[in-house]
Amino acid sequence: MSGIIVVHELDMPAPARTGKGPVHGAQAAVRRVHAAPAAPGTTTEPGPRTLCGKDTFAMEAAPRPPSGQPGSPWYAPAEAELVCSSCDAAMDDT
Repeated sequence: MSGIIVVHELDMPAPARTGKGPVHGAQAAVRRVHAAPAAPGTTTEPGPRTLCGKDTFAMEAAPRPPSGQPGSPWYAPAEAELVCSSCDAAMDDT
């Protein structure tokens, strides 16, 4: 599984500002889990597009890298319901 970065497509919460400064307590929920090839020259940064063709610019790398073990999922088991079916199908083809 080397060369694959798991990325999260996030739901951006509406900022709840009560004054100046950063929004506190706002955390974006994961909308969809995608797979992306690593950017050239790195093993930790995703390339510009996911395997399904979405732009990774506004996505965040998942905190857990793919295990690389044969037969294990490329995504965190707790995120199974959020996995992009197109990325999953592309990963099955590799």
